[in-house]
Amino acid sequence: MKKLHQIIKEVEPSNFIQITMPDGKTLQAPKGTTLEQFVRFHSKKKFKYLAALVNGKLRELTNKPRCSEIINPLDLTTSEGVRIYRRTLSFVLVTAAQEVFPEAEIHIEYTVPYGGFFCTVRGCEQFSNSELKKLEKRMREIVKEDNSIRRVPVPLEKARIIFTKRGEKDKVSLVDKRGKDDFMMYHLRNRKDAFYGYMLPSTGYLKLFKLIKAKNGFVLQYPRRATPDKLLPKYSSRHLDNVFQEYGNWLNLLDVENVGKINSLIEKGKARGIILVSEALQERKIADIAGKVAEKSDKVKLIFIAGPSSSGKTTFSKRLAIQLLAHGLKPFTLEMDRYFVERKDTPLDENGEYNFEVIEALDRKLLSSNLKSLISGKKVTLPKFNFITGTREKGPTVKLSKSHIIIAEGIHGLNPELVPSISSDKIYRIYISALTQLNIDRHNRISTTDTRLVRRLVRDSAHRGADAERTLSMWEKVRRGEKKNIFPYQENADVMFNSALTYELAALKQVAFPLLLQVKINSPNNVTAKRMLAFLNLFDDIPLEIIPDNSLLREFVGGSILRDYLPGKID
Repeated sequence: MKKLHQIIKEVEPSNFIQITMPDGKTLQAPKGTTLEQFVRFHSKKKFKYLAALVNGKLRELTNKPRCSEIINPLDLTTSEGVRIYRRTLSFVLVTAAQEVFPEAEIHIEYTVPYGGFFCTVRGCEQFSNSELKKLEKRMREIVKEDNSIRRVPVPLEKARIIFTKRGEKDKVSLVDKRGKDDFMMYHLRNRKDAFYGYMLPSTGYLKLFKLIKAKNGFVLQYPRRATPDKLLPKYSSRHLDNVFQEYGNWLNLLDVENVGKINSLIEKGKARGIILVSEALQERKIADIAGKVAEKSDKVKLIFIAGPSSSGKTTFSKRLAIQLLAHGLKPFTLEMDRYFVERKDTPLDENGEYNFEVIEALDRKLLSSNLKSLISGKKVTLPKFNFITGTREKGPTVKLSKSHIIIAEGIHGLNPELVPSISSDKIYRIYISALTQLNIDRHNRISTTDTRLVRRLVRDSAHRGADAERTLSMWEKVRRGEKKNIFPYQENADVMFNSALTYELAALKQVAFPLLLQVKINSPNNVTAKRMLAFLNLFDDIPLEIIPDNSLLREFVGGSILRDYLPGKID
């Protein structure tokens, strides 16, 4: 065995660092070399990669590694790459608008399904087509110039002065929320601004975008993860647009358009008022839906409810059933899980595992037959699926009256292929999702997906014994299923219900925050956990005990009076 002096030597400090790429290749360069320079050299492409994971931690391309690292470059096919692209594109939009239309206040409101941010203009009229062309032309000039974007620390007082001069009170209110002496801002051309997340190193990366005129505003279109090399054709999302417009009106009514506003009301002791009005607005919407169903009750005998994970479908179904009872109708709950095909016939996914989320996992022929018989008043022996053995068993026998209406909840409820043999005039389809429009400020959104993920983290911990690590690990697979089985059919709904509550993140924060803190620093889920901790930290707390016991949020935090309420339930 070699002695220590034979294997250990004293050397001068090295001026070089080594970077190992995903393909195993190792690159060496002088200290001070940026990640951007490494990934460009390795890929031979100038603007392909947008950020990088450095030993599992998300880093901007301007980052200069201080020692040898293992890095994984991120492009537009990754969730973090997409976020950075969109965030930087928003900065370019705001900067170009300041130069071309200095009197205009740009507000980024929500996302549209074909890929884009719906934006509005305040301080002047909404942009005309010619004005949008002028603005887009300026944006493209800025992109062509490949202007640098620098991350700079700004003293808190100076940050307040910058925002105050621009009339951006929504940003002033959050300056102290960082908990540090300096406020990190980004500098592009003559504008410094706050964006809650990383940026691209320069504007030259933003090759794909478009400004599209829309009703009451415009859309800043960007590429989606599934189609990183092109923009999707614009298509109508009438229901979704109406829901966001309605929710925006609710926020205006409550005067809580952004995080700063809701924090201010909480500080003034007005949290109960926010909760009561938010719940009342939601209950009014449920009552309105029940009323529409009741008006058609001579024909409509079946309600399908569908929506993505953590939308609050269970509580919504129960509250809708109560409202239907108030209209003299008798709700009958039919679980779609009864109609799974036997395990041996269950389709497999690309990994050879059982795929219970595709429509082929359901026995649609039997479902259609049972529904037709129930609607016509015949006795039906329902199936019962044994999840342990993976086989179908004999369930209860039921018979419905003319005043009964069937409520069936399931991810395929909006898919016309679920029960094609049943006349559409007998079916009322409801899409439900947490479509939050409460944003951090006028230029920084809170993702509707993140809102649902916070809900799921809380619910999985409270009711399923799952920690944040497990929930975050499953989330990407859940999202893939939603994109395939739910979102493409959302416009088939007769009505959309927005289950988002204005105050919910301020309430859920105190439960979700400690769960996210438990995600290990070397975990692949740490990037998501850190991002969510950052935006949750901006909220002041609302005590859980003042949430009403019939609130949709109780489905996640527990304590719901509706938990054991089973309208029309059979064994």
